[in-house]
Amino acid sequence: MNDYTHNSGDDALKRLQAVRQRTDAACHQARRESHTVSVLAVSKTWPAAAVHGMAMAGQTSFGENYIQEGVDKVVALRALLPDRPLVWHCIGPIQSNKTKLVAEHFDWVHSVDRLKIAQRLSEQRPSHLQALQVCVQVNIDQAATKSGSSLGDATALAQQIHALPNLVLRGIMCIPDSVEGFDAQVAAFERATALFKQWQQAGLAVDTLSMGMSGDMEAAISAGSTMVRVGTALFGARQYAG
Repeated sequence: MNDYTHNSGDDALKRLQAVRQRTDAACHQARRESHTVSVLAVSKTWPAAAVHGMAMAGQTSFGENYIQEGVDKVVALRALLPDRPLVWHCIGPIQSNKTKLVAEHFDWVHSVDRLKIAQRLSEQRPSHLQALQVCVQVNIDQAATKSGSSLGDATALAQQIHALPNLVLRGIMCIPDSVEGFDAQVAAFERATALFKQWQQAGLAVDTLSMGMSGDMEAAISAGSTMVRVGTALFGARQYAG
């Protein structure tokens, strides 16, 4: 995990303001209201101190890819900020043996791609917690090596999740292949937007398109994203061991 060496809370505030300025400008360009896009701070590999600094700057929602690391930070931040509840999103792949941890500690899951995982999350969600908010991860490029439900299976999975207790279907998450050029990026995201609109027309009460990251958030917002997952622009470049 990275050491957090930013100078102060002022640095976190400046980074957060810069990201919000980018999302506001992208919304203006797309003729959308700024409030229709939220920022999810992706804090994977960063320590609890980094999350604390960003929370003190005003950020409330955080995304974690690695489940045990995320749970450790959920617990640490509850102790550090007992009067400031944060919203925790699991955005990484989930194996069956980790569903209980996710169900017990996270508020949202963006990476449900098969019914078995959804069923386990529903069964293992503690009764004293609110329903788990769920997005279906869709393999929008149909790449054999990528996680996510296929386009052909995604709608049926969404309907099955909608019927499960203790879960609330919120929408779609996708990570398109990296492409060059704004128009090409928009076109990739629009495949998810088209599916999202199909779900709405079919009567599914979905409201969340989780798409776009630090490098392509403007294109995602142009295509209709309601939640951008931002790591590098908020915390800096990650340094992985190895």
